[in-house]
Amino acid sequence: MKNRPSKFLRGFKFAFRGLIHCINNERNMRFHTAVMLYVLVFSPFFTLSKTQYAILIATISSVICAEMLNTAAEELADLSAADYNPLARAAKDIAAGAVLVCAFFSVVVGIILLWQPDAFVRIYQFFLARPWWFALALAATALIAVYVAKGPLWIGRACAHWIGKARKR
Repeated sequence: MKNRPSKFLRGFKFAFRGLIHCINNERNMRFHTAVMLYVLVFSPFFTLSKTQYAILIATISSVICAEMLNTAAEELADLSAADYNPLARAAKDIAAGAVLVCAFFSVVVGIILLWQPDAFVRIYQFFLARPWWFALALAATALIAVYVAKGPLWIGRACAHWIGKARKR
């Protein structure tokens, strides 16, 4: 009998594959993950309670989940309607609208939680005292712009390679 990973572990592999599919194929997903990265990297400069961090993470998660569900709806609509179909278009528009609602309210939550002028001063002072960090942040921003615009297709290939190796063990 072959030594196969449990169904539970295979479920993680499939979920990870779906996440990678969204990142590789959806520019909006890459944009959302880039914004998430910036928010999480700069969040230590802000004074946030555990509850506020939980709200921030739940808000980020809702946008990522909505984008993934939107991608699933688009893929299913495209699969079911080879030609133009007004119902398929409506399903895609509704799913995109759900992402828009989540993204809009995430901005509102972000403003409520992160509008702390003293934190912006701390960020400015941090970079003023460490110009090499500012240069690194600028370089990272350029890489993130390429990531959002072009996509990280290498992630999918790397993960496929890693998953393939794991399967052979």
